[in-house]
Amino acid sequence: MSFLLFFRGLIGVLVVFAIVTYLMTHSLWTTIVQTVICGILIQIGYFAAVLFLVWRSKPKPEAWGDGDEDRTSPKAPLKAGEVPVGRRAGVPNVPRSRHP
Repeated sequence: MSFLLFFRGLIGVLVVFAIVTYLMTHSLWTTIVQTVICGILIQIGYFAAVLFLVWRSKPKPEAWGDGDEDRTSPKAPLKAGEVPVGRRAGVPNVPRSRHP
């Protein structure tokens, strides 16, 4: 998720939260304090979600180099039509495209 999309959503949620809080409490001071607390909690949740996604991701073999070498096994000559391990696509004997 891009930061701009998150920021627009954050502002929208905080505006709605502030309106509802003011209608419930009729106190401007309580509304400001609770809205700031809500914003901080949302930021903490977003930061934790990003950290979790980074922690869960694994480096792809293509990111190590140009992707031609196979890092899972020693180099051995391939048989005709054979695809190196780690470069297999969903269709047998069809290598994966190098382009996203």
